[in-house]
Amino acid sequence: MERLIAEASEEGEEKCVIRLPDIPGRSKTFELIAKFCYGVKLELTASNVVYLRRASEHLEMTEEYGEGNLVTKTESFLNQVVLRNWKDSLKALQSCEDILPHADEIHITKRCIESLATKASTDPNLFGWPIMDHGGPMQSPGGSVLWNGISTGVRPKKASSDWWYEDVSSLRFPLYKRLISAMGTRGIKPEIIAGSLTFYARKYLPGLNRRQGIAESSTRLASATLGAPPSEEEQKDLLEEVDRLLPIQKGLVPTKFLFGLLRTAMIIRSSPSCISNLEKRIGMQLDEATLEDLLMPSFSYSTETLYNVDCVQQILKHFLAMDQTTGGASPCSVDDGQLIGSPSASLTPVTMVAKLIDGYLAEVAPDINLKLPKFEALAAAVPDYARPLDDGLYRAIDIYLKSHPWLAESDREQLCRLMDCQKLSLEACTHAAQNERLPLRIIVQVLFFEQLQLRTSIAGCFLVSDNLDGSRQLRSGLGASGEGGWATAVRENQVLKVGMDNMRMRVSELEKECSNMRQEIEKLGRVKGSSTWGSVSKKLGFRMKSQMCSAQEGSVSNQSKGSGKTEKVKVKDRHGKHRKNSSPER
Repeated sequence: MERLIAEASEEGEEKCVIRLPDIPGRSKTFELIAKFCYGVKLELTASNVVYLRRASEHLEMTEEYGEGNLVTKTESFLNQVVLRNWKDSLKALQSCEDILPHADEIHITKRCIESLATKASTDPNLFGWPIMDHGGPMQSPGGSVLWNGISTGVRPKKASSDWWYEDVSSLRFPLYKRLISAMGTRGIKPEIIAGSLTFYARKYLPGLNRRQGIAESSTRLASATLGAPPSEEEQKDLLEEVDRLLPIQKGLVPTKFLFGLLRTAMIIRSSPSCISNLEKRIGMQLDEATLEDLLMPSFSYSTETLYNVDCVQQILKHFLAMDQTTGGASPCSVDDGQLIGSPSASLTPVTMVAKLIDGYLAEVAPDINLKLPKFEALAAAVPDYARPLDDGLYRAIDIYLKSHPWLAESDREQLCRLMDCQKLSLEACTHAAQNERLPLRIIVQVLFFEQLQLRTSIAGCFLVSDNLDGSRQLRSGLGASGEGGWATAVRENQVLKVGMDNMRMRVSELEKECSNMRQEIEKLGRVKGSSTWGSVSKKLGFRMKSQMCSAQEGSVSNQSKGSGKTEKVKVKDRHGKHRKNSSPER
């Protein structure tokens, strides 16, 4: 100041005017410096320390002109207070935006970015005491919340990995970009950086919030109204920069967000390279998209169709190229007219994409401006193995034929050749056989394959019914034996065993009696006398009675019964007269 006044006085002017146009912070900063020069207490904050540090450097307020000068004080405050705290480092970095070239000269910007990147890459739950510098409650070393220095015993909520998204989104994009790059070099995971970029883009690109919920959309609009909305050119630059910074890996960025970026890029007419890059990103994860995402209107005046079919075709092309490079095998095949495939095959990405494209074709088919070659190209782009059934494709073709009744017969046949009649379900075949919009040749093919399916179904039903009857009989037999039939059979076997033993004993007794009877008969031929004959008849009658009773009580085999009867007949023939005479005695 003394040198400037001396230089101004030498010019000989009546009034001494000194101009200081390069002082950062303008009059407010100069007022604080003047107070410091006159010994007034100066309050340093994270918001003014960058301006004071740069102004003191510009005014040469170093230790050379006095001990404890302003350069030393501001530098000490930056290192010991500001750079050790998350919020203060962020405020200091925000103040660098106005004087960015000057702040870079004295390396304040770089130091603030390094401080923020280090804190963002460290788990805030592992910080010392106090634990959360970014606005959370003060905590004790044990982790409980402090209230007026007294531990309440309440444990704070664990900080998530996205705790710094809202804070850094307040930065302008040049500084935000530098901060994100520094975080990447610090080893922060790509999905966390992608989440921050997504948060930042949704905050400053109004077109991304059109399909969000009411609460979320109102929050975004409220935050956007705090500052001036970015112009279309600024949005275009921001969108292209966000596209460059986003990681390339699949699944790190939500598919719906990528579709929002692509839709916004078409509206604000971003560069063709940016649009192509977004199409490739979406193609990598097209199996995660929904039908609503694909229905993007045509924003070009040169396109007559309602929806942008060319863009969807490019996205599908990128997906199929990626599927081939990753070795995506066909989930199912058609062999001898029969569909072969496991139930899990319908869950493969290529099958999901085929179903999605068939639904998209059905949605765009009513557009009378949609030309037949464009419809055919998109339908034919899906490989045959990706469609286990062609019902969805048949539905889209039927809607297109209904909306374009002026098509020639040859065009109708060419369009219907896109579907395989063998891959239509029985319900679809029944509908197609009665569909007057289909060409006659196609209806004949459908009827033929419908008959084949019916025959196969009927044969299968008979086979299944036979198997079911056999299984029921087997189960009923097993069930009866299992519920008590086996125990009954065991008891019956035991009874039969005892009966057989009794039969053997009685047969042996009968054989003994028969041998005794022979001996008695032989004696009768030699002995004469009434007394002897009477005693023999009594004895023989008693024994015959016991034998007959035994034969009636026991269950004797046919052979034993036959031999017994033979013996009885012989006895009766030989001594019929004697039995007749002795019958009154018995």
